[in-house]
Amino acid sequence: MNRRLVKKAQKGDDEAFLRLFQQYEHDLYRTAFVYMKNKDDALDIVQEVAYKSFKKIDTLRTPAYFKTWLIRMTINTALNTLKKEKRLVTLDPEHESFIEGEEPDIPETFSLHQLIDELGENEKSIVLLKYYYGYTFPEIAEILHIPLGTAKSILYRALKTLRKEGFDE
Repeated sequence: MNRRLVKKAQKGDDEAFLRLFQQYEHDLYRTAFVYMKNKDDALDIVQEVAYKSFKKIDTLRTPAYFKTWLIRMTINTALNTLKKEKRLVTLDPEHESFIEGEEPDIPETFSLHQLIDELGENEKSIVLLKYYYGYTFPEIAEILHIPLGTAKSILYRALKTLRKEGFDE
């Protein structure tokens, strides 16, 4: 069904695009929130991704990868925004409880926020795609446009970092 909706959207059916995008909007928000660390910036990223994906849907070659395409676009948009604004991604632990209280619909725990903050941008993206979305290594490599071996080594390096920091459970 989604492939048919994607094809309709690619032919200019605005309603089909809206239905498709709404299916993944919450996942995109949660992905953006991990990078942006606040509700307003995460919503801005989702809005920008909605606009970009609407304008560029005809460039999607494989309709089955619509969700993957949106997630990749969300990650890239968040990273580009952070680079443009030259902001730090990390957040003091004392502010984590504030975010947790402000965003009760986000099921990530305090330790997950703290864990993610210990990682660099590449590591964060791979951990998120692997353990949050359940993508395989080949899918992660495709989403991030990196070699398969690089995806694996970055994940193992990230896990080693987390173990060193005492987050291994």
